[in-house]
Amino acid sequence: MNAQRILVVDAEAPSLKVVDRALTAEGFEVVTAADAASGEEAFATSRPDLVILDVTLPDRSGLEVARGLRASSNVPIIILSARADEVDRVLGLEFGADDYVAKPFSARELVSRVKAILRRAAGCADDRSVIEVGELRIDAASREVTLRGVPAHLTRTEYDILLHLARHPGTAFSREEIIAALAAEPAIADERAIDVHIHNIREKLEPDPRDPAYVLTVRGFGYRLRGQ
Repeated sequence: MNAQRILVVDAEAPSLKVVDRALTAEGFEVVTAADAASGEEAFATSRPDLVILDVTLPDRSGLEVARGLRASSNVPIIILSARADEVDRVLGLEFGADDYVAKPFSARELVSRVKAILRRAAGCADDRSVIEVGELRIDAASREVTLRGVPAHLTRTEYDILLHLARHPGTAFSREEIIAALAAEPAIADERAIDVHIHNIREKLEPDPRDPAYVLTVRGFGYRLRGQ
């Protein structure tokens, strides 16, 4: 079995070295880059299974790079940043990241997050079911979501939240229940992150995100997908 490939884009050489060593020790193939331009080139040529992307790059913001990658790919993205405030974390998720890790970080924790995201993606890929709710279609085998035949490009975390709701149409879930259902992935380990992901899902799926027809709010509780 071929090793899974991880692209790490970080301008800080010590940090890049630590991440490279930690991932390589766990059997991953690691491709590194120190700026946005070389990172985008490496992404195009190496076709990684996951991207770890620092926010502060010398030529362009890592958030802009994440948004560009997300426009053409659903590859998982983990954002690294020395700024740990909520605004930056929320921006990272809104720009298409699946997870956000503040510097300084534990290499062991970062590797655990990488494994968790890849494991969750692989598990969903084995599910052959197709779920249809109205004109919304979710193909769990290909991880494709379409509305009226038009593809919706969701991040892996957005997709997994939507899939969980779709497997129980009409059932309301609290934010805590959604976190638990997705095995408490670090990317969604708090209620605010759930709200951000739901907002992003609506922006990509709903004809009118301000008046959603599919992903509905249950006031004072959480969210549900419209029933059949």
